[in-house]
Amino acid sequence: MTLTRRLMLMAAAGAAALTLAACGDRNGDDSGAVVLHRGNGAEPLSLDPHRAQGVWENNIIGDMFIGLFTEAPDGSPVPGMAESWEMSEDGLSWTFTLIEASWSDGEPVTADDFVFAFRRILNPLTLSEYSKVLYPIRNARPVNLDPENNPPETLGVTAIDERTLRIDLEFPAPYLPGLLTHYTTFPLPAHVVERHGDAWIQPQNIVTNGPYKLVRWRANDFIHLRRNELFWDNENVCIDEVFFYPTVDNPAAERRVRNGELDINADFAGQNLSFLRQQIPDYVRLHPYMGLTYFSFNTELAPFDDARVRNALSMAINREFIVNEIRRSGEDPAYSFVPPTIDNYPGTARISWADQSMDERRERARELLEEAGFGPDNPLRFTFAHRTSGDNPRVAPVVQRDWAEIAPWVRVELLGGEAQIHYANLRAGDFQVGDGGWIADYNDVYNFLFLGESASIPMNYSRFQNEEFDRLVSEANQQLDGEERGRIMAEAEQVLLDEQPIMPIHYLVNRALVSPRVTGWVDNANHVHRTRYLCFADLERAE
Repeated sequence: MTLTRRLMLMAAAGAAALTLAACGDRNGDDSGAVVLHRGNGAEPLSLDPHRAQGVWENNIIGDMFIGLFTEAPDGSPVPGMAESWEMSEDGLSWTFTLIEASWSDGEPVTADDFVFAFRRILNPLTLSEYSKVLYPIRNARPVNLDPENNPPETLGVTAIDERTLRIDLEFPAPYLPGLLTHYTTFPLPAHVVERHGDAWIQPQNIVTNGPYKLVRWRANDFIHLRRNELFWDNENVCIDEVFFYPTVDNPAAERRVRNGELDINADFAGQNLSFLRQQIPDYVRLHPYMGLTYFSFNTELAPFDDARVRNALSMAINREFIVNEIRRSGEDPAYSFVPPTIDNYPGTARISWADQSMDERRERARELLEEAGFGPDNPLRFTFAHRTSGDNPRVAPVVQRDWAEIAPWVRVELLGGEAQIHYANLRAGDFQVGDGGWIADYNDVYNFLFLGESASIPMNYSRFQNEEFDRLVSEANQQLDGEERGRIMAEAEQVLLDEQPIMPIHYLVNRALVSPRVTGWVDNANHVHRTRYLCFADLERAE
């Protein structure tokens, strides 16, 4: 099967044309540059695509680098570095022809840069937590886990020539174009990384192939990007410079938006929705999201190695109260792990006790804990670790109260932490029960269920290991028939829900404040909005 770049770019071109019709000069500073100011949530830990882990890092990295595919304004995958491609009949081999493009230092981007990048991220010495996203690629798992017996040359990523790249897979992956938009699949400038090592990402060394290049990173203050004049589509980019600010304090960020200091903020406090709709109604953006908030049990620690304890604590949480009284942004309570926004999936898996009343669930939770040996003479004590960003500090005491209502001998201590540190603790297994969230990297059920696979530890925060679950996911991934694949994946999800190593809490909506002056912003389930598509409505493009 051959697909051409032109066919898939038609929708993106239309949106980009509308954006650029309003572009021109904006006196954002003394240079007359067009400058965009974006509130971006947390402070990045790294801008190295192989060490990044969060949405807030993706927002910046995706402005600097582009892979074989990239996101259109509506979030759908469209060609990036891929000019054309062919897929074998069995779906196991994809061959890509690259466009002619250069790095920001003028060196050509070649297929070898992709091979170098894939091998680097899967090298265990790189310490990439996200490398497991690439396990659909042939031999990616053994190269990553056992490099002594599986050298990097055995990885299923091959440069046929300078502009031809082949990717071989372990199993058919019709979602591959979506996966190839993710920063783990971006090429890296081999000639720069080899020269500077880990310091290649510093502003004085960095070389990019996307629309922007890093100028300055002032920790906990801002990250400044400037237009890459050698970007192959530079003539269709409006914004000259973009500043990303860490905005952990949503109310403070909301004030900065209202004061005109920020053009965009990536989130807002749900409790302020009504106020914001009254004060700045044209700024408020809400849209369904491919993600959910969920809590993880550390199943390597007693008593969370007992499914009775896990189910008891999960069924005691009043999810409806959390979404209606705390979040207040139109989220739905989650009684499955896979959100309803995922394509080509039946969505039939569901927690068995989901339809019981809260009184019934609390009573059953107490019975399960008593069966597990807890009671007045042996109280259940544990810590609940949560992020201190967004609405999480307001949710934490609510679930603490929910657990206390099971019985007076259930006692929970709250531990708050910054998002980056909190997730590092989850990956290290340094927690008992912890909150978290997951946003899909591509629109497919496997991007959720791989988080429960044994091989996905430590991204599988709960350390859940279940042979039946692993078998079902593996069997599903071998299916060429989409309907059969979805059915088996749903069986696997049901195992996950019955065992409850994780507690689905609520599905997400993406929330943002966007100045009505900003054009080109398209609400989408990915919540990805690349700066290259944005501009300002009050500018006129000079012909």
